[in-house]
Amino acid sequence: MNTMTVEATMHALGAQARSASHRMAVASTHEKALALRALARLLREQSASLQADNAKDVERAIASGLAAPMVDRLRLTDKALETAAQGCEQLADMPDVIGEIIGLRQRPSGIRVGQMRVPLGVFGMIYESRPNVTIEAASLAIKSGNACILRGGSEAIESNKALAALVRQALQHAGLPQDGVQLVPTTERAAVGYLITMPEYVDVVIPRGGRGLIERISREAKVPVIKHLDGICHTYVDDPCDLAQAVVIADNAKTQKYSPCNATETLLVARGVAAAFLPQIARVYADKGVEMRVTDEAAPLVQIAGAHVVPATEQDWHTEYLAPIISIKLVAGLDEAIAHINTYGSHHTDAIITTDHRHAQRFLREVDSASVMVNASTRFADGFEYGLGAEIGISTDKFHARGPVGVEGLTSLKYVVLGDGEIRQ
Repeated sequence: MNTMTVEATMHALGAQARSASHRMAVASTHEKALALRALARLLREQSASLQADNAKDVERAIASGLAAPMVDRLRLTDKALETAAQGCEQLADMPDVIGEIIGLRQRPSGIRVGQMRVPLGVFGMIYESRPNVTIEAASLAIKSGNACILRGGSEAIESNKALAALVRQALQHAGLPQDGVQLVPTTERAAVGYLITMPEYVDVVIPRGGRGLIERISREAKVPVIKHLDGICHTYVDDPCDLAQAVVIADNAKTQKYSPCNATETLLVARGVAAAFLPQIARVYADKGVEMRVTDEAAPLVQIAGAHVVPATEQDWHTEYLAPIISIKLVAGLDEAIAHINTYGSHHTDAIITTDHRHAQRFLREVDSASVMVNASTRFADGFEYGLGAEIGISTDKFHARGPVGVEGLTSLKYVVLGDGEIRQ
């Protein structure tokens, strides 16, 4: 597809999305639920066909030498498809926030002033590898009354086309415009450039992928961007803590899945519990083949048979591994842990494991991250786990949305004024 054709295609998609957005914005709760339940049913009914298309993408990705974590994100497993279907059903069952009026209050003049929740309009979604994002984005667009234009990575093109076709079927089934959710049909890089510079059609862009992609979009976009750059997540093992609980959580936070942005990359351990805790977690990591990058002070405590231990460098505190690697550092206590996290973290997700309520409350208040946790795995930082039905991504921005971005993150508030003939004096 030449540049002129790409430009024409993107402008056509934009015009169609803008037109569809007007109908999507006024879709009834029943219509939206009907589309979401139809999509869940289709995902289950067509799972074999979807996985056949996905296998083509996976085979091509492996042959091209795509990194293992990226290949892992590419796979449409039975579990991934079922999770996507459940997310659609969860969204269908959730209250419809569109049209809700909040904060209505009477003014001395007699008018009543409140705010109504409304869709953003059209959002563009740009993502890599994970084809399940196609369903997450589509389902959230439907529930929030938005139209969307989806641009998945070239490595997942067959999977995304198959999934997008099911979305269009579900929209048609509910009497909603098929152009409410559109997939960019070309893998040309130029398509992204047009998508992020069409404010006449697109109200917000949400990139979900590697740092290079997100930096490029943030730099070049002419529309607002909801984003996070890195997932440098920390788990801090406090003194005092439940050691058995700490081992289980630190294990899950790192090894439950290595590739997501909410996996723990740095483990901070209070010196007071290090001698008791580190040999235990080192045994777990060694058995699972996790490389430990440790400070000189921590090194003697993780020298377990079979362990892969290397010295940590300053760069490790800045690194999102997305792999079976974890950096480990001893700290004096809570103050040093909070300072380290706020200095080196990416403001994504950080957790404390503690039995001291005061420490927990300070950690919650003082750690400047989108999700802050007490005695829980960082892997919970996810829209589905938070009960949002699905997420469009994680935002580490402070405007307009922060943390997992669900339905409310895809809406705005407008002021509404209710009167009965009042005039300003």
